[in-house]
Amino acid sequence: MHTNINRLRIVKIEKIVEETPTVRTFAFKDVASSNAGAGQFLMVWIPQAEELPMSVMIWHEKFYAAVTVRKKGYGSTSLYNKRVGESLGVRGPYGNSFEIPKNARKVMLVGGGTGLVPLLRLAIHLNSTRIDTTLIIGAKTHSEVFFEKLAVKCLEDTNHQVVVTTEDGSYGIKGQTTEAMLKLIGTERFDTIYTCGPEGMMKKILDLASASLIPVQASLERYMKCGIGICASCCIGDKLVCKDGTVFDSETLSSLSEFGLEYRDKSGRKCKYL
Repeated sequence: MHTNINRLRIVKIEKIVEETPTVRTFAFKDVASSNAGAGQFLMVWIPQAEELPMSVMIWHEKFYAAVTVRKKGYGSTSLYNKRVGESLGVRGPYGNSFEIPKNARKVMLVGGGTGLVPLLRLAIHLNSTRIDTTLIIGAKTHSEVFFEKLAVKCLEDTNHQVVVTTEDGSYGIKGQTTEAMLKLIGTERFDTIYTCGPEGMMKKILDLASASLIPVQASLERYMKCGIGICASCCIGDKLVCKDGTVFDSETLSSLSEFGLEYRDKSGRKCKYL
């Protein structure tokens, strides 16, 4: 039966995974969500709190999906504090998806924090098509590293490497994802770089990749109120992240003067990235 993705669907939290001291993954049964493309998102309603745009996390059971949240603001903390058996509302999935070029042989994925979520869904597709994949995971410290083992499992059938960086050097390579990326593109040739995470990180990835003539696809994370192109809260330049994205290519990203420099808060006011 066809699902109207614009109608709110009430789902029950069936499993919670503690990823780190500040990050949890919530699994639920929902066919439409389980079929989401890599880069698509849901509008997740936390009753009596807020509705948030969230990338769709993979799950190992058929017809199931999940969302991964880091507690930070009011809405995300309200979701983080939910328990098994409690309900959420979901709409979607919305937006476009990452595209894999037909001639791709070797690609790189670069994710920071919960930006890894759409990249893992992409990794499943890369694994099934046997495309060589390098995944760089970035975190501030060892205790905030998550999805490393899952990433290896997602890529187990293809040639791959998973590189972890921590800013304080407590695990993996000391430094930022962009430093590890720069070393790798200096010695290996990649057909495309896919990324999701903090916008400043993605802007630097775009600049470094463009200098080496490597195409980039980035999934942007912007504040959204509706998710369907009405409120314009997620506008960046002349684009709406919810309708034109969330995934944008190098050419489009380079034309967006706000990318990596400015964002809009809940009131729609432009703010500078620190």
